[in-house]
Amino acid sequence: RQQVAQLARKLEAEGLMAPERKRPIPRFCQRVAVVTSLSGSVIDDVKRTLARRNPLVQVQVAGCMVQGPGAPESIIRALGVAAAALLVRGGGSFEDLMTFNDEALARAVAACPVPVITGIGHEPDTSICDMVGDRRTSTPTAAAESVAPGIDEVELQISERAKRLVRSMSSTLAVSGQALDGLGALASRSLA
Repeated sequence: RQQVAQLARKLEAEGLMAPERKRPIPRFCQRVAVVTSLSGSVIDDVKRTLARRNPLVQVQVAGCMVQGPGAPESIIRALGVAAAALLVRGGGSFEDLMTFNDEALARAVAACPVPVITGIGHEPDTSICDMVGDRRTSTPTAAAESVAPGIDEVELQISERAKRLVRSMSSTLAVSGQALDGLGALASRSLA
């Protein structure tokens, strides 16, 4: 625990945890890569959550080891193929989650070319990857929910934008019509 705290202080001093460094997460992600183990229930939970909330989201799975020797390197390789990454893992003991306190992995998360949303463990669990990632969520399911607004919310936004577009076009047409009427009146007076 002392080594994890020391690493956290080091990475914080380097600015890897600074809020201004964190990339914005798109409100609606069209494509999401899920970086996790293929053997646990987490992948099924995330896929089910994304399908329920918004079936338009394309899911890419980047399987990797999430604990044990070689896990950090496996996750780093998986992050390399990700389009927009959900780095998720179900709960476990402090020791089980130590993979996510690895310095090389933390640096890979911070350097990932796409935003990284973490959902590691459960609510009280916080890893260094959570700290350097672009958004931390409390669970893998919460990570999935954070990148996929409900389809009903998307439909409402589209409907509201369509209404605004109709109002804007109506206003533009009315102003253009008035200008044409004014030009027509001016032309009639000029001819007379």
